[in-house]
Amino acid sequence: MNLNEFDALSFDCYGTLIDWETGMTVVLRRWADEHGVAMTDEELLNAYASHEATGEAAHPADLYPDILARAMRDLGHQLAVPVSDAEARALADSVPDWPAFDDSAAALARLASHYHLIILSNVDRASFARSNDRLGVTFTSIITAQDVGSYKPSPRNFEALDEERRRLGIGAGRLLHVAQSLFHDHVPAQAAGLPTAWINRRHATPGWGATPAPSIAVTPNWTFTSMAAFADACDLAST
Repeated sequence: MNLNEFDALSFDCYGTLIDWETGMTVVLRRWADEHGVAMTDEELLNAYASHEATGEAAHPADLYPDILARAMRDLGHQLAVPVSDAEARALADSVPDWPAFDDSAAALARLASHYHLIILSNVDRASFARSNDRLGVTFTSIITAQDVGSYKPSPRNFEALDEERRRLGIGAGRLLHVAQSLFHDHVPAQAAGLPTAWINRRHATPGWGATPAPSIAVTPNWTFTSMAAFADACDLAST
């Protein structure tokens, strides 16, 4: 396969385009310091990760802010640290404040000249709309967990993506899925028959951070350490 063989790119958003770990850490760090929790930022993210994934699997119809609030309360229960309604709500309401990675907007603008751009995100429409403002690009299609009624890594989300591919008239094999999370994206995308490109944002940081480890071994078709590097490769393939 060559990167110029694709007509469309589907993207995970949070972790790939938007720096969700930095955004969440602001809230988690404030809560931990307020209650004297002696954990590093990375330890907080690792402890949090399973609670969000569990909540998404158990409550697939809940909006993402409610998933965040529940996960925060569950983290507090695990650590035997109180979480007030205001503290849970602070995480739930923080998504619009999560920053874009520095290279996301420019890379997307370059990629839009070669491909249709599709979002497949574990989020609600309202939260994504605020994040989209930070990305500065008009996506061909936006598919959220709210639209599908489930969260990745559910196969339903990738079935919805395939339906959108067909609606847009994009041929089989002409869509590449681009994402950071092996757990949420690469394992189910490849199970659905999609080639994948890994934006390995955590290449310089050991561990999985706010994302659970993948359930099975998976090998992305391409690996890049940034969206800028991915856009460079796509530009080169198109010359």
